[in-house]
Amino acid sequence: MYFKSLIGTLALYSILFVPAAAWASHPLITDDSGTQGKGRTQIEVNGQYDSDKETVSGVSVKSTGGQAATTLSYGITTNVDLVLSLPYVVWSRVKEGVVTISDEKGISDANFEAKWRFFEKDGLSFAVKPGVSFPTGDENKGLGAGKTGYHVFLIGSEEAAPWGFHANLGYIRNGNKADERKDLWHASLAATYDVAEGLKLVGNAGLEQNPDSAADNDPAFFIAGIIYSVNDNFDLDAGIKAGLTSSETDLSLMAGASFRF
Repeated sequence: MYFKSLIGTLALYSILFVPAAAWASHPLITDDSGTQGKGRTQIEVNGQYDSDKETVSGVSVKSTGGQAATTLSYGITTNVDLVLSLPYVVWSRVKEGVVTISDEKGISDANFEAKWRFFEKDGLSFAVKPGVSFPTGDENKGLGAGKTGYHVFLIGSEEAAPWGFHANLGYIRNGNKADERKDLWHASLAATYDVAEGLKLVGNAGLEQNPDSAADNDPAFFIAGIIYSVNDNFDLDAGIKAGLTSSETDLSLMAGASFRF
């Protein structure tokens, strides 16, 4: 029974903590169609703390963890960006009852993406964002997938000051060694509101197909947060992410900073 519970816990843990693609406008997960502009660079540094509690085979299992990551975006043309995301520190701890059964730390999988804004008119714009994930993390520790994967997202944005609205539809080829579902979909919506000069309130909700084919629900989330622009080239942000289904992480605390030059 303990072995069965341990395997179930580690499978759940890999779902909770393996990072997905690199997202813009942290703390939002839903990307917007904006690009940096030719020759412009953005560096994002962000961190996240996660906490989740489940019952596996009748035993309480608590998972905690987090990550610190850097994302570099560079505008090769006015409407095309190249994006590299490096989750350089990921840590995790799993307790079954009072017993620690997993305690890991290391790097996770890296992502390389391109964003192309192919339409823009009267505040409405669309972009496509394909990407590749590289197995730089240790899959045996639950810190990576173990295989190369790829994804493509369609992004729509509508700017109607003081509001902004964004939608993402995505396909993820989930290359992995954990016998997870290989083909996944993603759908999410986000809104921003300018409450004062340089200050935005943000909200985000989304749903993604569960990589565990035996699961009875898909991970769904809601995020509430703020973005404060110190100046045109420096942003600070913070947010709280709550799981809306049992397969999503219960609670995440998020914070970050963005620098542009």
